[in-house]
Amino acid sequence: MNDQTQLREKLRKLEALFAGAGTPGEKQAAEAGLERIRARLAEFEQSDPAIEMQFSLPDVWSRKLFLALCRRYGLKPYRLARQRATTIMLRVPKKFVDQVLWPEYRELSSELARYLDEVTTRLIREEVHRDTSEAPDASKHIT
Repeated sequence: MNDQTQLREKLRKLEALFAGAGTPGEKQAAEAGLERIRARLAEFEQSDPAIEMQFSLPDVWSRKLFLALCRRYGLKPYRLARQRATTIMLRVPKKFVDQVLWPEYRELSSELARYLDEVTTRLIREEVHRDTSEAPDASKHIT
């Protein structure tokens, strides 16, 4: 199983976990998981009115992931005039963000960052130089 396949499998499992799947069969039913999350969003919308929330995501990978998750659940992210590209606005029930969207984003973002770091490090080692360690603290090496 290659790195991309492993990452995709982890992402599917995490989605199933956040969708509330309890059995291995449910975990394999990604569409059913998505529908459960959308149903939870509809429930939250009934009891917890949508509010405008602002998110600041400093790197392009984080933003792409967050935007994709929002759109997957039928949410419509936007930016106000003169806002930075790092800012994303969303009208959504706070409970949905706190209990579903943000925990799922953080878990998936962590997996994606780990994967991107592994791939980048491997490519640099193979194509540029094998030492990919950080620069040492000069104060500890001055004699």
